[in-house]
Amino acid sequence: MQAQECRFTELLLFIMDRRHFVKIAAASLATSPLLAAAQERFTEGKHFVTISPRQPTRDPKQVEVLEFFAYGCSHCNAFEPAIDAWQKKLPSDVLFRRIPVAFREVPFVMHQKVYFAIETLGLVEQLHRKVFAALHAERQRLEKAEEIADFAARNGVDRTRFLDALNSFAVATKAKQATALATGYKIEGTPSIGVDGSWLTTGSMAGTNERSLVVTEYLVGLARRGA
Repeated sequence: MQAQECRFTELLLFIMDRRHFVKIAAASLATSPLLAAAQERFTEGKHFVTISPRQPTRDPKQVEVLEFFAYGCSHCNAFEPAIDAWQKKLPSDVLFRRIPVAFREVPFVMHQKVYFAIETLGLVEQLHRKVFAALHAERQRLEKAEEIADFAARNGVDRTRFLDALNSFAVATKAKQATALATGYKIEGTPSIGVDGSWLTTGSMAGTNERSLVVTEYLVGLARRGA
């Protein structure tokens, strides 16, 4: 009887341990976008679209992910913390780039230049989210060079240095390249995410903007496999 009781106890412990393992595995899957993406299949035409013709990428050795955004877009403002945290955890073979979109001349072209001036000066970590806050929380316009220079000065950046970058040929060129990319990807709204010149997903396609990151990871996997 004692031997039978031992075997019964061992079996019970095995079942409890296995149930515990399954719970842990399920919890891990729920908190890991990469694992979640690996377990899901997304549908072309529903969760993402294929871009034709394929758009150029900066480095063929890396999978390129583009965030198409606009500073004046309230959805981009709300999405910024999530996508910023996400992009900081990307592996080295994935290149993340922000692409400001100009749907019309004013104020979008100036806002394109604001982002590229910030990027050129190496101030993305310091100022990018503050531009969103200035527009959406503080209701600043940031449409004129002097307004933008005042914003930069309030945030510890030399006015002249910032204006020189804002008005530079390099920044103007980057703004034109951004518009060409947005045209090539057929961007109709922001935020949108382009992957490796081949695919585009959005929050409306994926269900939410946060879920579009899971679709993006699925598309990164396709790019890695040369699909």
